Amino acid sequence: MEAGNDTGISEFLLLGFSEDPEMQPLIFWLFLSMYLITVFGNLLIILAISSDSHLHTPMYYFLTNLSFADICFTSTTIPKMLVNIQTGRKVITFAGCITQMYFFLLFAGWDDFLLTVMAYDRFMAICHPLHYMVIMNPQLCGLLVLVSWVISVLNSSLQSLMLLQLSFCTEVEIPHFFCELNQVVGHACSDTFLNDMVMNFATVVLGGGPLAGILYSYFKIVSSICRISSAHGKYKAFSTCTSHLSIIFLFYSTSLGVYLSSAATQSSYASAVGSVMYTVVTPMLNPFIYSLRNRDIKRALKRITGVPVM
Repeated sequence: MEAGNDTGISEFLLLGFSEDPEMQPLIFWLFLSMYLITVFGNLLIILAISSDSHLHTPMYYFLTNLSFADICFTSTTIPKMLVNIQTGRKVITFAGCITQMYFFLLFAGWDDFLLTVMAYDRFMAICHPLHYMVIMNPQLCGLLVLVSWVISVLNSSLQSLMLLQLSFCTEVEIPHFFCELNQVVGHACSDTFLNDMVMNFATVVLGGGPLAGILYSYFKIVSSICRISSAHGKYKAFSTCTSHLSIIFLFYSTSLGVYLSSAATQSSYASAVGSVMYTVVTPMLNPFIYSLRNRDIKRALKRITGVPVM
């Protein structure tokens, strides 16, 4: 094996959801359908925003990056699972596992930070409308996306490099459909104290930090909306946030639900099933949430496809 693993174990087993052969075709077609919907739905959002000059604003710039991140996020796990089901093999090499974890952490973190940046964008648009276009200039928008990317790269690189230092003494069977960091570290036979410390620290700082930023932004947004005198003005201001709020609720409720339920029940199967919500279902629903609740996106999609969006 590669550096850090001197035990001779060169591959892991991804057990997935079920070992029942009769269930494999159903799981395959279900996840293939969700994956294709995710990819094509988010590609349509990117194409619609890119082709319409009226949508070249900070909010839609961040949405384009979020759609791209969602495609990459889902692509780190689902294609490998589909290949394993189709071939009947559940093996993933150690190098493949590390690579999958690296990109999974990278795009999960980028997703998280982009949601925070989008909350800041809504905060500036509603609380400081007169200075919005001056402050949220293209340079700042690009910098916010770049910083989000760099932080995510640093975190995933650190976690992956630390995993390379662990040793695995027996055949590793991961009760999941992808190489989930906690599961892999938990199967190591060497001391994982430092890995656990770094994982917990990253969860608190890189998970709790963005969530705190989102909550603060929306606290200020709600306070600002409450000061608007007309009901129409309040509705118009809040309507610009509903799609983003829906995505935030989906992402954090499902990811936190998986984290808390797995910690409480210690059930790997429950964790694997719950992980589907934020790794597959949430990225799949994002295009629908934005297209169904946004007139500008509907108009752009109609121009591209020629089909009215309900």
